[in-house]
Amino acid sequence: MSAKTDMLLTALAPVIWGSTYIVTTGLLPAGYPLTDAALRALPAGLLLMALTRQWPPRRWLGRLLILGALNFALFWGALFVAAYRLPGGVAATLGAVQPLIVLVLARFMLQVPLSQRGILAALTGLGGVGLLVLGPGADFDPVGMGAALLGAVSMAAGVVLTRKWHPDVSALTFTSWQLTAGGILLLPFALLAEPALPALGAGAIAGFLWLSLAGAALSYFFWFRGIERLGPAAVTGLGFLSPLTAVLLGWQLRQETLSAAQWAGACVVLLSVWLGTRPATGAQRGAGLSRS
Repeated sequence: MSAKTDMLLTALAPVIWGSTYIVTTGLLPAGYPLTDAALRALPAGLLLMALTRQWPPRRWLGRLLILGALNFALFWGALFVAAYRLPGGVAATLGAVQPLIVLVLARFMLQVPLSQRGILAALTGLGGVGLLVLGPGADFDPVGMGAALLGAVSMAAGVVLTRKWHPDVSALTFTSWQLTAGGILLLPFALLAEPALPALGAGAIAGFLWLSLAGAALSYFFWFRGIERLGPAAVTGLGFLSPLTAVLLGWQLRQETLSAAQWAGACVVLLSVWLGTRPATGAQRGAGLSRS
């Protein structure tokens, strides 16, 4: 399979993730961020483990708990807190610092050289997201902002360690292990910190199914597969497609009006994605393939 096809499949992940805000606020019961995260991760992980029928070796359990915490438990818990407490635009802009964090972590943990083009792409994307989603009435709730930044740092570390620690198994198997570990870590916190869910209507059930099957099982299979084949520095800029998708869904489904600045921001985001996904030099590719 060509690198271009790998990149397109990987890009589907953040496009799907862009639906998280509209599904969470429009279909799920309010006030259950940890329960939402647990029900997104654990069923998807168990389903994929049933399909792959491969259990993780005991020596990998510690690493899987760390990856499950970074990629899912911490990240999704923080993501849902931010989604409930902040407008989607503010949360998306704070989360857009993740590619910069990935570049720095990959430099020190994977020996991937920092490139001017990579930094430029990350800064361009951050500026584009700001134009795209921030408005004059944005609410800067301190708890929500802290949660959004924590989620960005957590996912950035998870992206880099996913590449560094990839075991000799398929991407689907590795995805199932991480989702299950993240869901197991989330479950006791959800049960202790939040009340029982109310009776769910058809919309809420559909929302949970979408977030678990498409937003977790399918999208993270594409995402981890892309990290394995292309490296974290090559795919992290694709994350800017998530807030772009969120804004376009609001425009289409909620008839939200987009200003000229927002359309300009959308163009800047696409420019940053193009810059960040251009083929790396030979030295960068070689460095990005190192494992331990």
